[in-house]
Amino acid sequence: MKFTQEIEINKPVKEVVELFDNPDNMYKWMEGLQSFEHLSGVVGQPGAKSKLIFKTGNRQMEMIETVTVRNLPYEFSGTYEAKGLVNNITNRFIDVAATKTKYVTENEFKLSGVMKLLGWLMAGAFKKQSFKFMTAFKHFVESN
Repeated sequence: MKFTQEIEINKPVKEVVELFDNPDNMYKWMEGLQSFEHLSGVVGQPGAKSKLIFKTGNRQMEMIETVTVRNLPYEFSGTYEAKGLVNNITNRFIDVAATKTKYVTENEFKLSGVMKLLGWLMAGAFKKQSFKFMTAFKHFVESN
């Protein structure tokens, strides 16, 4: 399943990227993020691996992030792996005006096992959750 989403942020691209590029800020806009633990490589650089733990309701989900491309502000890409799913995400930050940035994400979900069936039934939920994170990031950036 592939989809692209975008949102405009009322801040200059330089400020947006600085806030995006700081892992400590993830807690401020990623609802449910309980921990972010660097595992290997140079933080934020291609090949770096980190463990993210999310809590949603009574469920806990662990993901392994692998940075694949770092060419900010043009692209920051990574692979996020959890039980039954792999999500490849490309983040792009486009300078629209002196005080406006277009944030674009390209998502590709690859599902296996039970998640394959659930993903087909819940495709809208994946898109909704992704856009929820983008909207929260927009609000976080605009409030700084």
